[in-house]
Amino acid sequence: MVIMCFLKSKFHFWLLFALCLIKCSLEFDPDDNHLINCGSPTNASVGNRVFLGHSSVNSSIVLSTPHTIWANTSSNSIPFSFSSDLYKTAQIFTGSSNYTFSVSKHGRHWVRLHFFPFVYQNYNLSHAHFSVSALNFTLLRNFQSQEDIPVIKEFCLNITSDKFALIITPSSKSFAFLNALEVVSVPDELIPDSVKTIDPPGSSENLVHQALETVFRVNMGNVTVDPRNDTLSRQWIPDGSFLRSHNLVQFLSQPRTVNYTEGGTTKEIAPPSVYGTASKLNSELDPTLNVNLTWYFDVDPGFKYLVRFHFCDIISKSSGQLMFNVYINSWYAYKHLDLSRVTSNKLASPYYLDVLMRESHSNMLSVSVGTSSDASVYPNALLNGLEIIKLSNSRGFLDVDPESLKSRSKVKAGLIAGIAVGVVFVILILASAFFLVVRRRKRTQCDVYGNKVDGTPESGYQFSLAAIRKATDNFNESLVIGVGGFGKVYKGVFEDNREVAIKRGNSDSQQGLNEFRTEIEMLSHFRHRHLVALIGYCDEQNEMILIYEYMEKGTLKSHLYGSDNPSLSWKQRLEICIGSARGLHYLHTGSAKAVIHRDVKSANILLDENLMAKVADFGLSKAGPDIDKTHVTTAVKGSFGYLDPEYLIRQQLTEKSDVYSFGVVLFEVLCGRPVIDPSLPREMVNLVEWATKLQKKGEVEKIIDPNLADQIKVESLNKFLETAEKCLAECGLDRPTMGEVLWNLEYALQLQEDEAPSIESDDVSLQIDDARPLQTLPSTRQYSLESAGDIVDISMNTVFSQMRNGNLK
Repeated sequence: MVIMCFLKSKFHFWLLFALCLIKCSLEFDPDDNHLINCGSPTNASVGNRVFLGHSSVNSSIVLSTPHTIWANTSSNSIPFSFSSDLYKTAQIFTGSSNYTFSVSKHGRHWVRLHFFPFVYQNYNLSHAHFSVSALNFTLLRNFQSQEDIPVIKEFCLNITSDKFALIITPSSKSFAFLNALEVVSVPDELIPDSVKTIDPPGSSENLVHQALETVFRVNMGNVTVDPRNDTLSRQWIPDGSFLRSHNLVQFLSQPRTVNYTEGGTTKEIAPPSVYGTASKLNSELDPTLNVNLTWYFDVDPGFKYLVRFHFCDIISKSSGQLMFNVYINSWYAYKHLDLSRVTSNKLASPYYLDVLMRESHSNMLSVSVGTSSDASVYPNALLNGLEIIKLSNSRGFLDVDPESLKSRSKVKAGLIAGIAVGVVFVILILASAFFLVVRRRKRTQCDVYGNKVDGTPESGYQFSLAAIRKATDNFNESLVIGVGGFGKVYKGVFEDNREVAIKRGNSDSQQGLNEFRTEIEMLSHFRHRHLVALIGYCDEQNEMILIYEYMEKGTLKSHLYGSDNPSLSWKQRLEICIGSARGLHYLHTGSAKAVIHRDVKSANILLDENLMAKVADFGLSKAGPDIDKTHVTTAVKGSFGYLDPEYLIRQQLTEKSDVYSFGVVLFEVLCGRPVIDPSLPREMVNLVEWATKLQKKGEVEKIIDPNLADQIKVESLNKFLETAEKCLAECGLDRPTMGEVLWNLEYALQLQEDEAPSIESDDVSLQIDDARPLQTLPSTRQYSLESAGDIVDISMNTVFSQMRNGNLK
């Protein structure tokens, strides 16, 4: 009996020992694991982690503060029951203070700051203003925590010394507070030393000497993962609130299927509760549709972001059944991602992808997954998890720069003051004129790359007049490629053999300074594959010159009529319309406030050497209405024949005004004739009136460009006409968004490429099926910002204001 008990006891001992070894081998054990329950003398347990009260803190942690205030609350309403004890106490700092930690292992460490404000005696913690810094990085600046739920700020710093100091500095006449603090070692493999960029692709960014901040950590499948279910105590929030197309998604949960393999992705990268859930395309969708699942996230502009995608094929029954595209802001993050290939044909094996987005002026970042045109299986796409991590900027800030804060406060003050639009406009014009005069007085000679002759760097977008004269052979008239309201456009060639389009402002132009300033300032917030890029400018010697990328094939207009250019095929025309729609859609949705083009027409759609379309001429562009407004009231500007009648009558401008103009362009593309042609019989002078009249009579074959004979398939034509007709609705509210127009044009292209009978010359019965609704999505933001890698380097930004090949307003 004694022997049996001994053996049994011994068995239990070895079993327990084995389990401990397994646990240690599976879970990360940090070398540094400093957890502090600030303001409390007692410890607080959070899952299997213990946050030490100040009476338990040892000599490895030293707090230096001019005055110690330990605050507590008896409130039971803390909405985070998992760690509610952690947020019932706080350390209040009335002066500059610092925590100093002993560091056992050099390398990446998480610094997590916990905040939950409450009232203690005369201190209302929600009124605290303070900054936090470490290792010459500003982690928080003028921070104020007013949330009614606990907030955790997570930073990742590369500590290379045996001591680490965290400095807490209250703002003037204020104080600071902390509920809890963590300084914890990070697994070596978690953060890469460098990561590849996608804008432009191919280059890489070194992360070793940069501070990082976790902005979003999201679990797809719309399921929360709390820290107890993550080996690194991370919280993953559900993705449902970030989705913009709930009708396209299905949520999955199969955590038991996740298969971590040796040498592959580990649980430290993400736990099975993340890889085992997913958001995927709805299997009930039409498999012929080219759609994306898209998530939108609010981010601080002016920072680089590391974006980590988490994938795990928990839906396929065998290898090779899943391929899709991955996008960030419509850039390809991965084209034709085959999870079987990247995981060596191991089903349900986790895989993650790191990419870096460079600085953006937009406060919105979108990620998408969508069907791949190369997929030979049933179209599908999924995403399991996502992390968005901010990189410190060149000044060491992980918060908005002081200059940006000042700028925002000035804008807010201006808005509050309610300055009349006319007064603001006059002030801006006068300020711009003064700015240009001062700049001219201070101007020194620059070389072609915008560097002063004395070697002092100048703006990379500012070109010397001497360099421009040389590039255009002193503005040789033989190099003129277009004329517009602003002035002539010349083809130029710089010393590095770069071809450009140089638009020289006419001193007699009424547009002049307005258009010059609009294109440089307003459009400096955008750069996109389907917007003609502004390369630089020159404002020397009373010259106003804009320099753009050269578009070899000229305008869409010149390829439709009025020139000797070869006729475009129907497929080429569809692709050009799709590219133009992508550019306009990005303008309408790529920032917090839409940009309305106001002069959409075939002459302002330019084509590169591959006939890729790019929207141009933004001299008339205007910022769209505020969120609480439906329109912008402004004087009518644009081109005759393309103007939105609602805008023309009411002077109320919206994004739908661009949609109307684009509808006119669609008919121009189909019919291959000018919008207004006085040489034709009276009933044919106006393209839209003539085309829509014949369309309603069922005589569509009479309006189609003869060059397209026998090219167009019935289904494609029907979808195209249906889309154009909707764009031209009299009421703007009845028109689709540009996102919906784009969606339908891509569908029309797919119908054209499918095997179906094409239109015969004697086919006279192409009526639009009114019972078949225009296929739309609930809103523009619910449609992905394009299905290709379209957004390019947003460091200057752009669009072309050039008029080509005799294009006159």
